[in-house]
Amino acid sequence: MLREHRPVRYAYGVAAALFLGGAAFSMTTGETLGVDQQAQNQVVPVPGAPSSFADLSARLAPAVVNISTTQRVPVRRQMDPFDQFFRRFGVRPAPDSQEENGNGPTREAGSLGSGFIISPDGYIVTNNHLIQGQGGNDTVDEVIVTMTDRTEYEARIIGRDPASDLALLKIDGANLPYVNWGDSDRVRVGDWIIAIGNPYGLGGTVTAGIVSALQRGITGMGAYDRYIQTDASINRGNSGGPMFDMAGNVIGINSALISPTGASVGIGLAIPAEAAIPVIEALKRGERPQRGYLGVALQDLDEDIAEGLGLPKDRGELVRTVVPGEAAAAAGLRQGDVILTIDGIDVTPDATVSYLIANTEVGSTIPVDIVRDGRRQTVMITVGERPSEEELNRQMATEEEFDPDEEPEMDNLDTQLGMMLQPIDPSVRRALRLDSDVTGVVVAGVDPNSAAAEKGLRRGDVILSVNRRRVTSVADVAEAIAAARSAGRSSVLMLVKRGNAPEAFVGIELDR
Repeated sequence: MLREHRPVRYAYGVAAALFLGGAAFSMTTGETLGVDQQAQNQVVPVPGAPSSFADLSARLAPAVVNISTTQRVPVRRQMDPFDQFFRRFGVRPAPDSQEENGNGPTREAGSLGSGFIISPDGYIVTNNHLIQGQGGNDTVDEVIVTMTDRTEYEARIIGRDPASDLALLKIDGANLPYVNWGDSDRVRVGDWIIAIGNPYGLGGTVTAGIVSALQRGITGMGAYDRYIQTDASINRGNSGGPMFDMAGNVIGINSALISPTGASVGIGLAIPAEAAIPVIEALKRGERPQRGYLGVALQDLDEDIAEGLGLPKDRGELVRTVVPGEAAAAAGLRQGDVILTIDGIDVTPDATVSYLIANTEVGSTIPVDIVRDGRRQTVMITVGERPSEEELNRQMATEEEFDPDEEPEMDNLDTQLGMMLQPIDPSVRRALRLDSDVTGVVVAGVDPNSAAAEKGLRRGDVILSVNRRRVTSVADVAEAIAAARSAGRSSVLMLVKRGNAPEAFVGIELDR
């Protein structure tokens, strides 16, 4: 929540100092307060603050390039005004065979962004999203690199890495201007930086600012959710461009901005050089970057879930599901375990399991502290290799909307939870299309004013367990709630399944 700050009014007395023409004058004495006009004009910069960025910009700008891409994308056929007319009479229009075969009409689409040369023979770093094709799987048809002197080159895509949003291009050239990597680990909040890029196609634009924050997470997951935040103006088209320190070294790749309008509001984000260098080096060798992988789906410990487990919130992550055959399963991790530390490092919102594991060497064996059934223990895990994005997408199930053939009866009302619950009998199993091995109780109705409704529970959800105790009847749920109350808990932890979506834990506050 944003707190509103009202303007403060200051009442200045007769003795207040007026600053006029560079000299301070006391209205009580009428005497000058001793500011030398000549000394004032000789402003001495604070150490580290440049008097001008001109020399640095002139030296670096030739190595920053414009990236433009083109791609043929399908054009959706305009709706024939007679289609709807025929549909009213049960006649479906014949499908367009060209569209079905992928031979329908197309149009040319493109993107504009930035990049920078890292070697005299023409290797160029940019963002993957600039050269990624429509749909995310393929690449664009053509990439054109334009230098500051307007010389154009057709670039080859050497490699790309969607996870880090980085790509490596190559143009045929020699003795090209290039820039060097810097050490982003030594960057401090408050350091000056400059960004050079092509916002809105305006090539060679230089902006300056300071480092506003380090290790800024914006998604809460992944190996690369750690950005350098700056107040330098970063806009669309700056993507892929370099962030320089005052020595002229690249400490980040400008990649994103946070804005309610789509234009810069002073929150720009750059991938740190230390995270980018290993990826670019791997792509240059023709390899896929290696990242650690556990094979678990995780949930944050929000207030209700943490209360249901008797743990502090924002410390650790809850294992929602375990992928069979992967590192976590081989080490014996189970659904409902809470991961507290990874190799001695506390798991927090700023140091997530995904981030810590992804940056752990593949094949290394590390200690992982967990809480299981209220007891803390250590599990040794040999870190696996993260699969490709395509393989991960195949592992993920998609949510399916509940649309039963028949309405289940709502026999039992649990006023403590604000939900109507009923056991799974054969008719309910048919109505909800549940597999034969699914056991639990079904949510037959939800009070719209209840905590359950606030957490998104709805009719057709199946409650599999309460506080990690499997339930098969409404009586089991009531017993688990009573046990939670006896233990002084104000919420319960439920494992819920909806359609074909993966199971998820939900913390539900108990009515008092």
